[in-house]
Amino acid sequence: MARKPMKRHRPFTVDGKVYPQGRKALGYMIYPFFLVHMLAFGLSGFFLAYASDEPDLPFLYTHGGIACLTYTVFYLALFGRDEVKWMFINSALGLLGIYAQIDLILSLFGRHASDYAVSVHIIPFLYYVLYTFLLHQMVLDLARARDEPKRKARIDTLYVVISIVIYGSIYLFGLFGR
Repeated sequence: MARKPMKRHRPFTVDGKVYPQGRKALGYMIYPFFLVHMLAFGLSGFFLAYASDEPDLPFLYTHGGIACLTYTVFYLALFGRDEVKWMFINSALGLLGIYAQIDLILSLFGRHASDYAVSVHIIPFLYYVLYTFLLHQMVLDLARARDEPKRKARIDTLYVVISIVIYGSIYLFGLFGR
């Protein structure tokens, strides 16, 4: 079966070269770049938010807000409006899972999500949403499921089940908890 590559939903330019709408995207370049780039920015946002008891919220929101807005614009160009819409819908539904995982990560440093005001969590949560969305899109492409409805449904179901097991385990069993 031939691989059906991810297609761009909007034209964009990289280093002066125009990539028109509908043309296949170079997934082998896009995913590694964004995964590494977002990991670096996500970690910096995480440490800006949680490294001290009183984070500099204006700087955190400026630093993280500009980066998250930029990633969202790229996502719209690469994946399309419908996929990005579902990213935000699913993230709104998954706040408990995100909270559980942030709490798990913070517990490794002797802290907990409840130690911080909700305002501190906004940027790390948004990075988490953007990063897990990118991972899901990569899994769809690696499984060649993007344009195969049955395969995509299986991948989506497996993704949800694995997420529920991980989030549920963290939440119910208090892994690395207090």
